[in-house]
Amino acid sequence: MRFLIDKNILVRLKDLTSEYHTLCYEKIVASRTRNTPLYICAQVLIEYWNVSTRPIEHNGLGQTTEETFQDCQDFLRMFMLLMEPADIADRWLSLVRQYEVKGRLVYDARLVALAVSYNINFILTINTSDYARYTEVTAVHPSAI
Repeated sequence: MRFLIDKNILVRLKDLTSEYHTLCYEKIVASRTRNTPLYICAQVLIEYWNVSTRPIEHNGLGQTTEETFQDCQDFLRMFMLLMEPADIADRWLSLVRQYEVKGRLVYDARLVALAVSYNINFILTINTSDYARYTEVTAVHPSAI
């Protein structure tokens, strides 16, 4: 199994107060020990930066840009980075049209498009329901691996 990691997993790895912190940390360590391929992409890093630098009172981590930069460097060492395929816009447009995706869910559709481009069938996420509409991938909660 190969996994594309959703931003919310990265957030939980860094948020020591999260109820999912320990679970995410243990599952990532176990997956790496078993040599399970774990991938991230630029979009996930961008979304992580957004949450990480947002104030705590606005549902963020309240970190400085330097702390967030260091986190991103750590993630790039921990996970394999997928490059943007040339046809990502076409794949994304096809998905959002096919599934009639609206609003903030367009970002999840883009992750699906990227996963499909690399023949990755699983997205590791806390929010499995965000991916329920897609037949192209299976969303997996950390508790299920």
